[in-house]
Amino acid sequence: MNSTHAAKMTDYVAALRALEDDDRLRSLKPRAGIDFSSNDYLGLASAPRMKRAVVAALEAGTPIGAGGSRLLRGNCEEHESLEAEAARFFGAETALFFGGGYVANFAVLTTLPQRGDLLVLDSLVHASIHEGARAGRADFRISAHNDPESVESTIRDWRAKGGTGRIWIVVESLYSMDGDFAPLGELVAMADRYEAFLVVDEAHATGVYGKQGRGLTAPYDGHENLLVVHTCGKALGAAGALVTASGVLRDFMVNRCRPFIFATAPSPLTAVAVREALIILQEEPERQRHLENLVAFTHRELVACGRPSPSNSQIIPYIVGDNARAMRLASALQARGFDIRGIRPPTVPKGTARLRISLTLNVTEADVSHMLDALVEETGATRGEGRGSGH
Repeated sequence: MNSTHAAKMTDYVAALRALEDDDRLRSLKPRAGIDFSSNDYLGLASAPRMKRAVVAALEAGTPIGAGGSRLLRGNCEEHESLEAEAARFFGAETALFFGGGYVANFAVLTTLPQRGDLLVLDSLVHASIHEGARAGRADFRISAHNDPESVESTIRDWRAKGGTGRIWIVVESLYSMDGDFAPLGELVAMADRYEAFLVVDEAHATGVYGKQGRGLTAPYDGHENLLVVHTCGKALGAAGALVTASGVLRDFMVNRCRPFIFATAPSPLTAVAVREALIILQEEPERQRHLENLVAFTHRELVACGRPSPSNSQIIPYIVGDNARAMRLASALQARGFDIRGIRPPTVPKGTARLRISLTLNVTEADVSHMLDALVEETGATRGEGRGSGH
């Protein structure tokens, strides 16, 4: 690298060194070991039925790429077939398929809320939601995590100061780093009370919770003021995201949503895989039950280890606090054959670096027991000592 080019890189090098000094420097690592880190909750990513569906589609002439945006030649029969199946499955009027959960959240929040509206975001929602709020037209406020009173106080304060537009409440149904659930019943009632829209990111609940995996919003199907993002790259084992909403909102996005209009459509093969996943949810309910049993088993074992989890879902945060210590613990478990990753700020709040242990059908109860044995050994305790959560 010549001196002129090196000078241009100085700021980037300094930023990387600062991250390294704070034990927050990231790098890409290949997958290895027993899966305790993926979001492939139902084990569909490598399921034979998924593979057969894609192979059959290829053999029938389905193209690999869409070849253009949906408004040009990229609107394929596979996209429309998936959207029709998804609308029926999730009990929505319509569905719209995007290339990923990040772009779907960003697209919704930069398109639908208008200037003069208010977005109220739960403090722990996905980064894509925060980015969409910052890039959009509407004003936005942050409410305390899982606190309906904070949401309502934020709305009232905004109204008292002259806010007159539409209100959009934005939450996750199951939070990706803490594994806790949103109080959806209270939020649905609040949205109705204030004639607001409720936007729910079901990324980590779709496929896992609700009848046949329809998600935690399933009891509220049919609410015109409910818009839901169902990520397809987690429990559905594929990629992309489905936004379910009223026909009016879908039509508005097709006409005004820049991330939809100006992007090449998702691969038709991906649409085939997602549709097959929705059919599997209906025809193989034992997957959902098996995961439910695995989650219950793991939480019982955590209590027996003296490390009860603050969550009761398939996402188990093991709070360490210090960045370096969290990464050392993750490395020690990886060396013992368990793919568990450390999570550091800014993904989680400062001082809450953690292991994020994810339960999927890619592991067995025996795998869980062996992993917990390794965890207690690496953290200096033994099963049954009851030394607290280790958080």
